[in-house]
Amino acid sequence: MNELLNLIGNVGFPIAVTAYLLIRIEDKLSELSGAINELREAVITLPDANIRG
Repeated sequence: MNELLNLIGNVGFPIAVTAYLLIRIEDKLSELSGAINELREAVITLPDANIRG
């Protein structure tokens, strides 16, 4: 907590808030990227029913 207050004092409130938010959403972005890759693989492996129909 002391480091956070020191950061706010040194670089300013907007930069500290931005850094905090980026750190918080990093894991969520990684999960989202993984889910998108899984969806991409699922779409690639779907049978191509439109060409045969």
